[in-house]
Amino acid sequence: MSESEAHLDELQGRIQTALDRIGDAVAGIDSAKAAAPQVDPAALMALQQALESEKLANAQLEERLRTLKARQEDAANQTDRALADQRAAMVQLDQDLQRLRMANDQLRDSNRALREANETGVGEPDLINSAMQAELDALRAARSVDRSEADAIVTALVPLVANGASGGDH
Repeated sequence: MSESEAHLDELQGRIQTALDRIGDAVAGIDSAKAAAPQVDPAALMALQQALESEKLANAQLEERLRTLKARQEDAANQTDRALADQRAAMVQLDQDLQRLRMANDQLRDSNRALREANETGVGEPDLINSAMQAELDALRAARSVDRSEADAIVTALVPLVANGASGGDH
């Protein structure tokens, strides 16, 4: 045998070894496929449908959450506006009360001066009567303002108490 024939025999042996290894690898792949669990197409379809259902439910829940957040923001804005309105009404009521109290004080002082003038014999009875009537009217108005103040307070407290009773635990 010549050197080229020996070299050719060596190459054939290497090729045969490589082919044997490739064959063993293919056989291993075939046995792995046979050993791998088979996927049931119906079960796979059911899982895909369940996944789609969950995605849809998740999207619906996200939309509901956005809607609830929007409602909550609207309710908070309405509450803020109502509170601002109540504060403004209370400020106005307080100003009215201060003016009425000052008017009552002036009426009392005026009546006192008229009574003193009448005691000295200078006063007119009609003037005294009209001053007394004005004082009575002012006192009635003061009572009316006091009642309005109490009503405003009750009106302000009713929604707060209702909200506290219905939503205080949340």
